[in-house]
Amino acid sequence: MSQGNEVPVKLHAKLITVATIGAVGGFLFGYDTSVINGAVDAIASPDAGFGLNAAMSGFSVSSAMIGCVVGAWFAGTLADRIGRVRVMQIAAVLFVLSALFTGLAHNIALFVIFRIVGGLGVGFTSAIGPAYISEISPSSRRGFLTGFQQMAIALGIVASLVVNDSYLLSSGSAATAFWAGLETWRWMLMTTAVPGAIMLVLTFALPESPRYLVMKGRGTEAAKVLAEVVGDTRPDQTVKQIAETLKGETQPKVSDLKGSVLGLKGVVWVGIGVALFQQVSGANVIMFYDSSLWKAVGFSESASMTIAVVRALLATAVTVLGMLIIDKVGRRAMLKVGSLIMAVLLVVVAVCFSQSTMTADGGINLPGAWAFIMIIGAYGFFLTYCATWGVAMWVVIGEIFPNRIRAVSVALATAANWVGNFLVSTTFPPLRDSLGLTWTFALYAVMAVLGYWFIAKKLPETNGVELEDMKEDI
Repeated sequence: MSQGNEVPVKLHAKLITVATIGAVGGFLFGYDTSVINGAVDAIASPDAGFGLNAAMSGFSVSSAMIGCVVGAWFAGTLADRIGRVRVMQIAAVLFVLSALFTGLAHNIALFVIFRIVGGLGVGFTSAIGPAYISEISPSSRRGFLTGFQQMAIALGIVASLVVNDSYLLSSGSAATAFWAGLETWRWMLMTTAVPGAIMLVLTFALPESPRYLVMKGRGTEAAKVLAEVVGDTRPDQTVKQIAETLKGETQPKVSDLKGSVLGLKGVVWVGIGVALFQQVSGANVIMFYDSSLWKAVGFSESASMTIAVVRALLATAVTVLGMLIIDKVGRRAMLKVGSLIMAVLLVVVAVCFSQSTMTADGGINLPGAWAFIMIIGAYGFFLTYCATWGVAMWVVIGEIFPNRIRAVSVALATAANWVGNFLVSTTFPPLRDSLGLTWTFALYAVMAVLGYWFIAKKLPETNGVELEDMKEDI
């Protein structure tokens, strides 16, 4: 958001409050995508769940990504029609419905339908959250405030792990009957309705984005938000700047993204590229595979949930670190350094796996110090990702696009991010079984190097640049 002066101290708390509420969708994003992990085996069991085979069990979990892609794709168009805040409210309702109906479902068809419904909510919030915070933030604080999205995601993951762990400690297992005769896994899922309802209530306190208000001809309201929330000392001038960037434009739509670079505008490809490279280095594989990694160094299966909580807390801590430095070091430097460190650590992990042997039950056996080196490398990679790409990707796609196509472009880039997530999650097992873990992680290292090249060659520095000055042709 364009602004000539720093945010006054007396308004700083209000701005942070608005950004925090705007990122609550990120909390639900993290909570919803993580909560299923503690329930998946019980959901598949014939006694406590639906008696699913391995393929159907996997689909019951990944089906949410269908909703994520669709929700992210349509989020921009919907946000430009009815407003950013209204889309967040719809997402909150979808979270609540998904939580209740997946928890109470008595057949797999109903369960999958409402997993997709929850995915729609995740898609909406993952696309609109960063765009909204960018549009409500002064340029000097935009990186820090947009980073709230990733911090909220990390906190949502922590919260879901803590809740799941507390339920397991109380009941004994996810398949055991708990309160009201319902299995523990059902309560794990239904509990998601609580933060969903809280999000719905909080969003009614949010002001609408000044950019959206100007687009709808509500300049007086936009100036009020700029003055009272952003702390803009020249709100009328900023409203004129925003209006100038929108002059002569109709309702933004996907066709507005057409350009001369393989059918799209250059800036759109840059946003898509950043979103995809965040995924293809394999960070989510560490999350999915870490229980096996810890078992390789002698930890029991019962300790994996507690270790997962520690991992999530560390991820949250380094995310905050990334938020604090991104406006000082810039987006390009953070992503480039992150890519190089990630590539080196992925090579370390690959070398460690080259020393491994498979056990009779399909586990991993690493001799001597190789197991501990692998753990250090894997978690060092994941925490580096959280501090750099995990933060900066959301900042970049929330700010790099010009005003008139921002919401639609963020939606497309976010959809691409979810497609990348799905592809990496889906291809890891066959890559592991065909190439082996050594070459699979070597491939992820190559992706990290390519990510460095892409950032160095294609991404302009947007640190401190006003949203009204973002260019379409880069």
